[in-house]
Formats: sequence, C-alpha cells, structure tokens
Amino acid sequence: MTADVAAPLSPVEPAPAPASPSPRAKPANQAVRIGAEPSTLARRLILGIIGAIFLIPVIAMIEFTFRDGLAGSYTTSHWTGLFGEDSARTYRGLYQAIENSLVLAAVTVGIVLVLLLPTMVLVHLQFPRLKRTLEFICIIPITVPAIVLVVGLAPVYSVVVKVLGGSTWTLAFAYGITVLPYAYRAIQGNLDAIPVKTLSEAASTLGAGWLTVLWTILLPNLRRGVLAASFISIAVVLGEFTIASLLNRRNLQTALLQVSQSDPWVAVIFALAALALAFVLLLIIGRLGAASPSRRKS
Repeated sequence: MTADVAAPLSPVEPAPAPASPSPRAKPANQAVRIGAEPSTLARRLILGIIGAIFLIPVIAMIEFTFRDGLAGSYTTSHWTGLFGEDSARTYRGLYQAIENSLVLAAVTVGIVLVLLLPTMVLVHLQFPRLKRTLEFICIIPITVPAIVLVVGLAPVYSVVVKVLGGSTWTLAFAYGITVLPYAYRAIQGNLDAIPVKTLSEAASTLGAGWLTVLWTILLPNLRRGVLAASFISIAVVLGEFTIASLLNRRNLQTALLQVSQSDPWVAVIFALAALALAFVLLLIIGRLGAASPSRRKS
C-alpha cells in the first residue's frame, strides 16, 4: 500500500498594501479653489484702497465743518454753536425732524417684527411650499424705484390721512415695505441656521402653544437675525429722503436739505452724525453675523 504524498503548499502571496494617497490629492467633498489666493500684502492693499475711497469724502466733510466761510481760516464755532443758548430755538425744526425719524424707525421695526417674523416662521414650519412665493414678495420692493413706489402709495395715503391724520409716523407703513428685502434676508439666514421644526415639535410635544413656542423657544434662537433686521431697518429709515419729500413729510433727510440752504455747516455736521450712527449699526450687525468659535467647530 503506497502512502499518499501530500502536495506541497504554494506560498501565500501577501495582500497588496493599500496605495497611499497622494499628498496633492484632495477629498471629494472639498471645494476646488480656482486661481491663486491673494497674499496678505495684496489683501491689505485692496482694503486700503477701498477704505481711502470711503474716507476721502468723509474727511472732506469734517474739514468743511471747521471752515470759517470764505476767509480760508478754521474755527470751531460751527460745532460749539450747536450747544449754545440759541441753538434750541434756531434748530428747533431740525431737532423735531430727528425725533420724527426716531419714531419712524421704532414703528417700522415694530411692523417688521410683528408682521414679518411670525409669517416667516409659520411658512417655514407649516407651508414650506410657499417659501419661494414669500421670498419673491419680500424682494419686490428692492426692484421698484422709490419715486415709482410713491406714485402707487399716494392714493393710499390720501385714505390714511383721513383715518389716522397726517402725522409723520404714518410713513412707517411705506417704510415697512421699503425695508422688507433687507429684513427678510437677515431673518431667513438665521432661520436656515437653526433646526426650527425640531425645536417647535419638541415644545409642542411638551404642551406648549403656538405663542409660547414663538416667544420662549424660537425668538431667543432667532435673536441675531431679529437684531440684524432691526438695525438694518433703522439705518434705512434714517437715510430715506424720496418718500418723505414727495409725500410732504418731515424727517431727518428733508430737514437737512432745508437747513443746508441757510447753514450748510450744521447740515454737514448732522449728516456726519447720521453716517457715524449707520457705521456703528453696521459694525454691530457684522459682530452679530459672525459665528462663535464653538459653533464654527461644530
């Protein structure tokens, strides 16, 4: 009987090692940058040029406020005259216009928050198909010139005057339409950044009503968007001239035009104050729009 001879085992070839990724390979989900990134010097140069373009007229306005007429010398009397004894009587109309503009800004912000914010939240939660329609409606005012808007609003304000009187604060209805595009984008950006539906469903499961969900759950999370929309609305209202002029209402810009005919230095001083306020509001909006480091990491 012959013994079976086992066949020799063939050596096992090692599995090929996975190919190491090329150092230049990029993940599939990483965006490809087109063109070279500007250097630090180039970025600073671009920002410096843009800053100079904006600062040159502002510096010229400041220098103009210190001029002593056509004499060629400089004086501070134009600034100190605002705090003199006769300033309250001389510039009474201008101070009243500033008060009117502040009231208009407050009423306009109230209209935006009371009407626009709940509507956007309701559409976002219950009627998502109407989101594009609401966006289209809110963006329309930015495409319509102010003078065309006044032509359409003139018959409406003839009725408003009969019902509510001819007070300046009634311009807030027109300004509420004007600021719609800016307020919508600010609030919508914040709505897209938080899980609105999850938060509302969790609160509703615990027995919270619609107003409770909106006031105690959603509004604190929408604080940045609401503040940004409010500040943008204030800046737009303080700088609006066409609607107030054509509807024969007195606000800051129309009063500055009247004052400039008799005292151009004071008009430029108050224009600088309005620019400074708008700049501060934009800085606050920029700080609100910047995400915190922890949120960026998540």
